Amino acid sequence: MSVAGLRTAARETVSGLPREFWWLWLSTLVNRLGAFVATFMALYLTLDRGYSASYAGLVAALHGLGGVISSLGAGVMTDRLGRRPTMLIAQLSTAVSVAVLGVMVHPFAIAGVAFLVGMASNASRPAVQAMMADIVPPKDRVRAFSLNYWAINLGFAVSSAAAGFIAEYSYLAGFIGEALMTLVCAVLVFVKVPESRPAQAPVKTVDGKRAKDEVRLTTVLRDGRFMGVVGLSFLVSLIFQQGYVGLPVAMGADGLSSSDFGTAIAVNGVLIVALQIPVTRFIQHRDPRRLLIISSLLAGYGFGLTAFAGSVAVYALTVCVWTLAEIVNAPTQTGLVVQLSPAQGRGRYQGVYTMSWSVAALVAPLMSGFVIDHYGAAWLWGACAVIGTVAALGYWLLMRNLPREETPGEENVPEPAPVPAQARPDQAEPDPAAAVAAAVVVERAV
Repeated sequence: MSVAGLRTAARETVSGLPREFWWLWLSTLVNRLGAFVATFMALYLTLDRGYSASYAGLVAALHGLGGVISSLGAGVMTDRLGRRPTMLIAQLSTAVSVAVLGVMVHPFAIAGVAFLVGMASNASRPAVQAMMADIVPPKDRVRAFSLNYWAINLGFAVSSAAAGFIAEYSYLAGFIGEALMTLVCAVLVFVKVPESRPAQAPVKTVDGKRAKDEVRLTTVLRDGRFMGVVGLSFLVSLIFQQGYVGLPVAMGADGLSSSDFGTAIAVNGVLIVALQIPVTRFIQHRDPRRLLIISSLLAGYGFGLTAFAGSVAVYALTVCVWTLAEIVNAPTQTGLVVQLSPAQGRGRYQGVYTMSWSVAALVAPLMSGFVIDHYGAAWLWGACAVIGTVAALGYWLLMRNLPREETPGEENVPEPAPVPAQARPDQAEPDPAAAVAAAVVVERAV
């Protein structure tokens, strides 16, 4: 493609999106540029603090558990308090808890604060995704989610390299740096990102009493098709997680070093940064059902091919296969979640969806460790192929009658307009006790 063609493609990729989206995108990029804890927690605990690998694993599990819990709480907060307040609370809580974690020395204190960091850092995800769905028209959502995912990986790639140098100087500097970058995100959201929560549904009268047609958490859990998508998301993310828990163990068993693993897994980040935008241009107007089926098969059999790897080059080749699946799956699946979510319940729906990834992050290490120890790595990769096939079949069954989102004229049907909280006289006064409890629940990407 010529230089002019590349410029045209780039312009078409980024044009037409609301200004508010780009401020939100910038806050995501800044947030991932400051990532440190998730990347270097294990090395910090074992090398700097001298704790055992088992203790480091326990802390990582508590960090993940915090993310599981906050996914639901943050989803509720996103719908009740609003997208912007939830993001601000989550980011401020993350900044404080990360800074505190850097100065903790007692093992119980480290574990407890790591749990809080997991809660806080994960709580902004439902709000960010719900806000993007609010402000971006349906026809552009896959493109917007893809650009956001690209920012996450670009920021994470840069921060991982920078954090390695920072860790050689001072781990504490890494914690403080992440806290400061998260504060910058909070400032960006506070100054530049307006609230986008749609207006509440019309008030109905039931037996002479006023009642709202409100989407509750139980509504989400009773939504059979959506919960099926959440279950399939769990299966797919369980596969992707093996790139960070099963793959290094398998490569070590083959006599390869940690630097060999770093070389192989770096292919993942490089390909996402290089291909996410052009691949999105190719898939953004294609049938999401086919894309999810194909990406599930690519993920499963991409990891399945790892059973035949024995050198760094072959491992890197398998990473190429499942990375392509990741590039296609991430924005498509997020767009599907929005398509299945009512506007007033987007926070709760996104929270339950986010939880599927958090639970997978907890289950994947247990799964890989058990299978490798008892049966060998080849069985793990075979299981990934089976899981990918099951997920592909599940998407086909669930979405056979799913209507296309972009029907003629749909983009001209406005969603309920966002209005300030004080302009809703029908909205109940917040319960102070519930607000305190919600704040406790609040808060990477890939």
